Amino acid sequence: MANAKPNKKTEEVINQPAAEPAPESIGLGDLAALMQIVDLASQRGAFRGTELSQVGVVYDKLARFLSYVESQQKELANKEEK
Repeated sequence: MANAKPNKKTEEVINQPAAEPAPESIGLGDLAALMQIVDLASQRGAFRGTELSQVGVVYDKLARFLSYVESQQKELANKEEK
C-alpha cells in the first residue's frame, strides 16, 4: 500500500482545511469566578487609578447580571415546586 498513488478525491480531502472546533462556552460559575478575580486583582493593586472606574463599571454590570440570573432561577424553581 506504500506505493499507492492518492486519487483526486483523496487529495481534495487532504488539502481541505480542518473544521474549526466549537468555542468553549462560559457558564455562570465562570462569570462568578471572574468577579472574584477582578476583586482580588484590585485588592492587590493590579489596576491603575485611572483604570479603576472602568473596572468598577464592568464589575458592577457583571454583579447585576449574576444577581438577575440568580433571582430568575429562584423564581423558576419556586414555580416548578408549586
